[in-house]
Amino acid sequence: MKRTTSQPPLTDQLASLAEPIRLRVLRVVEREELSVGEIAKVVQLPQSTVSRHLKLLLDCGWLTRRSEGTAMYYRMLLDNLSAASRGIWLAVREQLSHDQLASDVSQDERRLVSVLAERREDSQAFFGRVAGQWDDVRTELFGCRFTPAGLLGLIRSDWTVADLGCGTGNVAELLAPLVERVVAVDQSPAMLKAAQKRLAGLGNVEFREGTLERLPLEDASVNAAVAALVLHHVADPEAACLEMARILKPGGTALLIDMVDHDRSTYRHTMGHRWLGFSSESMTGYLAGAGFQKVRYQPMAPDTDARGPGLFLATATAPGGGTGGRIVEK
Repeated sequence: MKRTTSQPPLTDQLASLAEPIRLRVLRVVEREELSVGEIAKVVQLPQSTVSRHLKLLLDCGWLTRRSEGTAMYYRMLLDNLSAASRGIWLAVREQLSHDQLASDVSQDERRLVSVLAERREDSQAFFGRVAGQWDDVRTELFGCRFTPAGLLGLIRSDWTVADLGCGTGNVAELLAPLVERVVAVDQSPAMLKAAQKRLAGLGNVEFREGTLERLPLEDASVNAAVAALVLHHVADPEAACLEMARILKPGGTALLIDMVDHDRSTYRHTMGHRWLGFSSESMTGYLAGAGFQKVRYQPMAPDTDARGPGLFLATATAPGGGTGGRIVEK
């Protein structure tokens, strides 16, 4: 919040403190940001009277304010005051505990506790009213992408992640700001070139050409391996899963996103799909056969705008590292 006016003359500031009710208001809003109605409840005066005092205090540079919907909230922030104004207020505040206003200030503080309690109850009532429409309210206020983007923060910052079948780099683009290193692998030079162009500003992404059946990565060299919408292009998914297990460190995570099994055979010809998706049985079988533990296959909620088959998310944990430190040729 910023002050709404430039620094007023010090004489005006001093004059504004001559009214006891304004001193009480300042003491309250120094403790808590409050609306006009809440301040009126604390000091037990009509809102119109409180509004006049607030306007004068605002004009004299003592307050900041912000709007939220139709409500206006006021606060005194010491850091927003000049050194001289801060010194004056600190001296005045010290005296409030000792002069004839001490009793009023003490009662204001007790009423402030009650006002804040009412605010919490109002908040709970609000959520009770909108519970059925809360997702729509959040989407209207903040959009629909903040939740999945925020959940990426669960990834550890010291991880090395392999983006397998990276394509044009959309997965690596999301991961790179959050982890120590991303190794982007694709068998297509054209795709790698597009990914390099897209991620040119990210210095922690390394690009390697190779297939999922023979990954150009060292044994036990990454903390996580991601294969997003690529396994259906692979001739030997079982071999790809074995390779993922090989490159993962002990306890590392494999994450696969792909299509559930479907009957759109035209995809074989129009987009070069080798597999028409994967069932839970086939996918978990590949992963378990590669030695993975804690294998999970979870269909993903469909996107109402999507026209393709449904997707699944499969995760698994590597029980061990590689096979004796073997390095696959790049």
